[in-house]
This record gives sequence, C-alpha cells and structure tokens, in this order.
Amino acid sequence: MSGGRGHLRIYLGAAPGVGKTYKMLEEGKRRQERGTDVVVGFVETHGRSHTAALLGGLEVVPRRILDYRGASFTEMDLDALLARRPEVALIDELAHSNVPGSRNEKRWEDIDELLGAGINVISTVNIQHLESINDVVEKITGAPQRETVPDRVVRAADQIELVDMTPEALRRRMAHGNIYGADKVDAALGNYFRGGNLAALRELALLWLADRVDVGLQQYRSQHDIDSTWEARERVVVALTGGPEGETLIRRAARIAARSSGGDLLAVHVTRSDGLTGADPGRLAQQRQLVESLGGTYHQVVGEDVPAALLSFARAENATQLVLGGSRRSWFSALFGPGIGASAIRESGDIDVHIVRHSEMGRGRLPRLRGSLSRRRQAYGFVLAVALPPLLALLLGLGGDTLNLTSNVLVFLLGVVVVALVGGLWPALVTAVAGSLVLNYFFTPPTGTFTVADANDVLALAIFVLVAALVSSVVDRAARRTRQAARSAAESETLATLAGTVLRGQTALPALLERVREAFGMEGAVLLERLETDELTESWRPIASAGTTTSVRPEDGDAAVPARDDLVLVLQGRSLAADERQLVGAFAAHAAALLDRGRLTEEAAEAKPLAEADKLRTALLRAVSHDLRSPLASAKAAVTSLRSSDVDWTDDEQDELLATADESLDRLSRLVDDLLDLSRLQAGVLPVFTRSVAIDEIVPVVMAGLGDDGAKVTVDIPTTLPLVAADPVLLERVLANLLANAVRYSPPGGPPLVTGSALGEVVEIRVIDRGPGIPAAERGRVFAPFQRLGDTDNTVGAGLGLALARGLAEAMHGSVEPEETPGGGLTMVISMPAAPSSADDTPVPGSRERAEPEPQERD
Repeated sequence: MSGGRGHLRIYLGAAPGVGKTYKMLEEGKRRQERGTDVVVGFVETHGRSHTAALLGGLEVVPRRILDYRGASFTEMDLDALLARRPEVALIDELAHSNVPGSRNEKRWEDIDELLGAGINVISTVNIQHLESINDVVEKITGAPQRETVPDRVVRAADQIELVDMTPEALRRRMAHGNIYGADKVDAALGNYFRGGNLAALRELALLWLADRVDVGLQQYRSQHDIDSTWEARERVVVALTGGPEGETLIRRAARIAARSSGGDLLAVHVTRSDGLTGADPGRLAQQRQLVESLGGTYHQVVGEDVPAALLSFARAENATQLVLGGSRRSWFSALFGPGIGASAIRESGDIDVHIVRHSEMGRGRLPRLRGSLSRRRQAYGFVLAVALPPLLALLLGLGGDTLNLTSNVLVFLLGVVVVALVGGLWPALVTAVAGSLVLNYFFTPPTGTFTVADANDVLALAIFVLVAALVSSVVDRAARRTRQAARSAAESETLATLAGTVLRGQTALPALLERVREAFGMEGAVLLERLETDELTESWRPIASAGTTTSVRPEDGDAAVPARDDLVLVLQGRSLAADERQLVGAFAAHAAALLDRGRLTEEAAEAKPLAEADKLRTALLRAVSHDLRSPLASAKAAVTSLRSSDVDWTDDEQDELLATADESLDRLSRLVDDLLDLSRLQAGVLPVFTRSVAIDEIVPVVMAGLGDDGAKVTVDIPTTLPLVAADPVLLERVLANLLANAVRYSPPGGPPLVTGSALGEVVEIRVIDRGPGIPAAERGRVFAPFQRLGDTDNTVGAGLGLALARGLAEAMHGSVEPEETPGGGLTMVISMPAAPSSADDTPVPGSRERAEPEPQERD
C-alpha cells in the first residue's frame, strides 16, 4: 500500500447487467493471485449466481447494520475498512446513497476517505448515475434516477474502463434470466431495456468516455511538451478575418468536420496586441453565431504574426486541419512577400492546410494615394511642398558658398520632415523629389545643370531622397496609428456603453436602438424584419424603433446595415462612414440576438404552463397509480366474489366482502377528494367560509373521525384559548391530516400531543410527536404534493396529506410550519389568525361532508 493517496479505478457501464461487478471481482481475483491484499468492502450480486461465485476466496468485510424508521439496513462498514487497511478495496455502486445515520451521505464520499487513507479502490458506476447526464437518461428511458454522483468524482479517477455490450447481447442476457428474476424480465424488456434505449445509453457512455480520454490526451501532451499533431481525433480550425468571405469558410470547414465522423469545428480570429484591427465587428459577431449554430466553438487569440498565431493555436488544440481563405491581396501587394496562406503552408508541419477560393480573392486595392491625415492638412502639406524648396534655395543662395553640399542636404531634409509633419506621406515625397532636383541644379557641381560630376554627390542625393521617403513613411504611419487608436478607443467606449446597458438590465430592443441613435448622432433608428420576399414584392415590418423615424423599407433611411438576411437596422439623419458601418454592424448583430432571445423567452413563457401541467400530470400518474388501482382492485375482487355462483358464501363472509368493498371505495373516495381539493387550491378556486371557531370544539370532532387512532392522541387545549377566524370544516381537515401523520410515526408508548397557545393576534396549535423527526434540510420537501422522501410504502396514501394541510391553512390566511421536538421528534405548528372579539359568526351555507383524513408519508 502506498504512503500517499490511493488510486481509484472505475468500471463504467451503459446499463445494469453489462458486467461491471463481474469485471471488478475478476480484477480483484487477478490482483489477489499476484499477492496483493484485496478485500471486498461492498458488493451487490443482485442474485446473479455467476457474480456470487466470484466472491469465493475473497475476504469480505462484514457490513454494518443500521436501524432507520423501524427497519434494518446494511451498509458498507467504513470504519472496519479503515482499520483493516487493505491494499485494494472492492466497492460496488459508487453512486449509492447511504442510509441516514451513516457518517457520509454518499458512498463516493466513503471512497474518498479510503483514498485519503492510502487505500486503493476499485468501484463501479452506470452512465445514468452521472449528474450531468441524469436528465438526458430520464428523457430517453422515462425512468428518473434518484442516485447520482458528480462527474468530477468519476473524472478524477486514475483509470476508467468501459464495460461494453451490444443492446442485442444485453437483451439476451436479460431474457435468459442472468440479470433480473423471471418475474421482472418481461417488464424490463418492454421498458428500460428496449433496444433503442440501450443503444442511446451505450452512445452516451462512449461519448462521455471519449471526452474524458481526450482531456487525458491533452494533459499528457502538455506534460511531455509534445507540439506535433496526433491524429487521434479530427479537429478542423477555420481562420476568420472578419471579412465577407467568413461564412463561406465556416460552411466549408463544417462540411470537412462532418465528413470526419463528427470532428470538432473551431473558429479563430487573430487580433493584434495593440488592438488595432481592420476586422468588421458586426461580421465577426454574425460569423460567431453561425459557427455556434453549426456546433462549433469560437476563439480569439492575440498575435503579431498571424500565420504563427494560427498554427500555435491549432497545435495547442491538437488540430489536424486548418482552413484558410484565398488571399485578398492585390498583385501589387503580393510582390512584397508571401501571404498568410503561403506562410502557413510552409510552417504547418503535420497539419493539413486547405486554401478555399471565394469571391473576394485578389480584390485588395493598391495603397491609397491619400494619406492618413485630414484633407486640410494634406492641402497645407502640398502648398509647403511647392513653396518650401524654392524658398530654401533662395535662402541658401543668399549665404553664398559658406555651406557645403552636406549642409545643404541636411537643410532640405529638415524641410522634408516639416512637410511630413504637416501634410503626411505624399506631400513629403513631393518635397523630397523637388528638393533633390533643386539641390542638383543649384548646389551640386556643375551648377546650373542636372548633371552631377562627383559620385559622392550622387550618393548624397540618393541618400537624401531615401531618408526623406523613410521619414515621411514613419510620420504617416504614426498618424495612421493615432487615428486607428482613436477610432478603436471610440469603438471600445461605445461597445462598453452597450455592454453596460445589458448589465443594467436595459435589454429591450428600444433601449438598444436608442443607444445606437445617441452614439452616432442620428435622428431615428428602426429595426426592420422582412416578412415576404419573392420576385415581385418585398415587404418589411418594423420590430422596434427609437427617435423620429418614418422608415418602412431599408431604402427609406440614410443608412441601412444588415443584421442578417431577414433583419436590417435602418438609421435616419446622415450617411455613415465605412468605419462607422463596422461598429453599427456590431449593434445590428446584437439587436438580432436580442430579438431572438426575446422571442425564445416568450416561447418559453408560453410553454412553461404546459410543461408545468405535464410535470404535474406525470407526478400524479406516478404517485397515485398504485393508490387508485389498489382500492379499485380490492372493491372489484370483493364484488366479483359476491356475484360468483360457484361459491356459497356464508352471511359472515358476505358481510366481510361487503365491508372490504366499502372500505376500499371509501379510500378511493378520500383520494379523489384530496386530488380535487389540491387542484382547487392550485387554481385558487377552493371556497372558504370563515367564522369564529373554538379549537377545543374542533379537536374532539377530529379525534372521533380518526377512530381507534384518535384514542392514541393526548389533548391539552386550554379552554381560555381565543377563538380563531377559520373555516371549521377545512380546519378539521388540517388537524386530521397532521394528527394521522403524527400517529403513524409515533413510537409505542409515546403518543402524539395536541396543545395550543395564543401569541398576540395569532393562535398556535401544536401537533407534537416523538418519532424519528425530519432533517432540517428536508423539512420543506414534505409539503410537496406526491412526496414521500424515499418511502416505498404506497398502501397508505398518495403523499397529499401535508401538502393539503399547508394549502388549506394558507387558504384561511394561516400557515403550517415544522419544528424539531425537543428530545427528538417533529412538531407541526398551525398558526391561525385570532377572531376579532366583535366579529359576528358567518353561518356556513349548505352542508359539507367531513372528509376522512389522508395519511401522509413523511419519509
């Protein structure tokens, strides 16, 4: 046994009966034969002879016996295992819930203690018990799983082995009686063990384990600094620039991933570290939605070298294929070096690179003749470019021959820098060319001609032109970066404002459109949705608007930015610049998402009552199916026996059969009455007739209605207790249900007690028992309809008693709350408003039958 933490090995199965326990015992036998100290902490054979046979020769730690609610249960003896300290403990059913009174609530918590003590554990679990898959399994099989284990517990195991079996083989095992007894085979094959169910569960298990294996593979590659691609699973990375070709690339990459038997699709956009990018945020938002709708994931990484950043991301994700769009660069730009695609192909290594053709290929423009400064500054620059060289020549000529050519070149270079600072790149280049000609004509021997006699002078003029061009380029680039930074700051501020409106809950479309209108100084903004489109007509419907707008079609506004194919954001007030359209595109994409989310919310709200009704119906059918069948079956059996002509019944036997039928129909009648009252309570239509009621007059009536159980109750109601404002019949129902529940759980020699007290304007009636009580965390659940908290006894009611008691009390403006009884047990406190001293009794119209109490299971 190791000195550190023990190792956990789990056998994972798709369904009961695949052989997890058998595999676990086989592994235990194998280790025992190698000399390992192996003990059985807990194994459940479920009556399977082949599994039980494997227990032979293995040491079994005796189970611990626990008493709970008058019954005995056996559980794994954790303390005995810790004291025994074996090298390996075999413990079945990882998701099992321990009997209340155990040290831990769940068996996996017991196993965690054993692992912490350095004991290795081998355990088993079915896929339906994993917490993340529990609801999916219930939808597939229709059977809820009460016991679950957190996924993190299973994922943390050192080894997970899938015990697999085809649905056909598992159904054969079931039919041969190797899983359940013969009396359960037909029901199991027709329900949980249907072929489709088993196939779906098997796929769930394989997919869950595949994800876990993939995580382990990534960890291994990271720990061993493995950068090369291992083609264990196809992963397709598509690079997005925010350009119009993005949708074409995404759909092509999705088809590649789909052809790879369910490969992963990952979209990535590379942005510069300075945040300055020409990507259209609106298009990127739309493309992100498209990626996610196709089942992929969207990522954004920062990098100066785009090919290197893409390949680094692809290798980190163990991607096998990279999809790039054909270059949009013009032929002129291509002369200055390879593009992203060529660089990525050269450095890709094991990653396959796909270059996808699209309509934007080769449409890049030549460098703009207009610089990055304003037109006014450029105009000033050209004026200086024309005026400055002659002026400098005149000034230098007045100085005579005191300055040599080098000094003259420096003076003209200073002039180029001044022009570059004022007008940018092109005016500075004009100044450089003009300055070189002036220097050549006036200051380079032989003067008065454009001939240069000395080679050094040629070099000086060439360097002058080159330096002037470089300085002009640097100044222009700095100006361009400044403008981009200012634009990015403005965009960030605008997007931050948008995010702030969402965080503050201003998610309505009109609020978003108002932000757009304010941010861009528009008179109005409207979101239009296309209703019908054909060759002849195209109609639009306004979804939301802000400001003053009369646009009913996209062409009616000054600017129209598409949010998607059927949605357009139309602005009135002025035209938008190209960079502004990009930012408005982000707003438009958000408006489309907001519209979809609002519609989904409305649909969910409309579907919620239906879902609640379906949930109630399902709960009702599950809870009362036995309770409805049982009295019906008893009554029908009694009546059928009486009508039988094959048997001569004595008078006593006839009376007994009639009594059985009468009691069964009474039980059925009480159940139906409770269901009707519960439905009336939930619908808010239960009639309540309030009057002044004396508690000491109500309690004896309730005791009489309980029959023999009423004699077991101790009553201590002060005669001075104030009257309460209540419906006497409903109050009887409340007391009867609570007392019946208390009698049922009170131990022999500890009868329930009913007492009362007044506290201000409230009268409290306490029903006290000395039973096992209820944990504080579970007390709220006992008032849920059809709730038994794990009780398997369906013979005494449908679990409606306490739910009705609380509902009826609240209908009379009272309450029912549980408290712990000092010394052990449960106290139910009924709080009712005291009747006003001057209140006249309101007579109860008509007559109402006093219904028998509905016993309520609390377990």
